[in-house]
Amino acid sequence: MTKKRKHPTSTRQIEQYSAEPDYSGPSSDDFDALSRDKVLIRSLTPEDLDPVVLIDTRIVGKDRRDFFLRKFEEVLYESGVRVSLIAEIDGMIAGFMMARVDFGEYGRAAPEAVIDTFGVAKAFRSQQVGHALVSQLLANLASLHVETVRTEVDWDNFGLLGFLASCGFVPSQRLVLSCSLD
Repeated sequence: MTKKRKHPTSTRQIEQYSAEPDYSGPSSDDFDALSRDKVLIRSLTPEDLDPVVLIDTRIVGKDRRDFFLRKFEEVLYESGVRVSLIAEIDGMIAGFMMARVDFGEYGRAAPEAVIDTFGVAKAFRSQQVGHALVSQLLANLASLHVETVRTEVDWDNFGLLGFLASCGFVPSQRLVLSCSLD
């Protein structure tokens, strides 16, 4: 007759039966919580066009609806893998990140992703929305085995450069040159 194993009833007994260390504790981990855990992040949908255009218009000072119509078409229907994101707070769209990953060889995701455009509504800038978007994008891309993410920034946009640096971005070895034909 086999003896029935008694279920653990205390923390000490659980630790004895568990092969995995328990790093949880009675104290809150709010300080260490990821920004993406505090802001709802979801996939971009066609219905997000108007709020995205509104956020962008308030940031850049002009309506770029035609640009975003083309971008939405590209990231929703033409891109190899859909990775663009929306951040919501209290049911309101607080920010967006439009990125793309194409299929590489043998139908696998390419090793590099591109962030095309993103923005955070001014009313939500102090609530870690940008960090939540970047954090979720990087987590999603890591699961696709994407190795690098790149984006372009105006050299004198120090606020955006500082934000991207705080998210782990560094200058790449590429040097982009342009020549005006005016």
